[in-house]
Amino acid sequence: MGDRLKDKQILVTQRGDYMGPAIETLFRKEGAILTSKDGSVPMGNSFTQYVADVPEFDIVVANLAHDPCSTPVSEIDDDNWQGLFNTMVHPLMYLIRHFAPMMAKRGHGKIVAITSAAPLKGLPGSSAYCAARGAQNAFIRASGLEFAPSNVQINAVAQNYVSNPAYYPDDLVATERFQKHLKRNIPLGRIARAEESAELVLFLASDKSDFIVGQVVPFSGGWVTTT
Repeated sequence: MGDRLKDKQILVTQRGDYMGPAIETLFRKEGAILTSKDGSVPMGNSFTQYVADVPEFDIVVANLAHDPCSTPVSEIDDDNWQGLFNTMVHPLMYLIRHFAPMMAKRGHGKIVAITSAAPLKGLPGSSAYCAARGAQNAFIRASGLEFAPSNVQINAVAQNYVSNPAYYPDDLVATERFQKHLKRNIPLGRIARAEESAELVLFLASDKSDFIVGQVVPFSGGWVTTT
């Protein structure tokens, strides 16, 4: 048991998805007071209910994920395109629009989004996914700079090749084909453990990261910088 987040009020979205389980486990060990929400973050009037009767948070972790959606551009389905933005992009705006001004009034706060490294490099066949994650990253950069003067740090962990139930479940990672793919494409030659990503999220959520604002931090074992 540590105390890096002792007595911090923290919201974690989509607690059972993507990086939610690993983040929740680590944050509890570090003394956080967690409010964890299941399911996708809603929009419109439903968002008002989503944030009703919650405490003032020191930290918000925007853990937003959509089911894998890989298809050529010519076959992008309208529903899938809109679903990606409705699940990952619009909710991020709602969360930051709601919580960042409140944090600014108090003079402190942190928002950490778990996004993706995919749009930093590009993934042929996953253009819709890259578009949605890229929109998240762009919003983090701009809003992070907007709230920096108010001592609110807004950043993102842009990850890929990290063990998680949404995109890299254990049964996929264990296949011989995927292991060969890792050796060819990832300089480290392995997938990251979920707790490794959670540690980076914790750093960005902690008081040790007060000088970092509007950053989209790649976490991909070197994949982003390979040609």
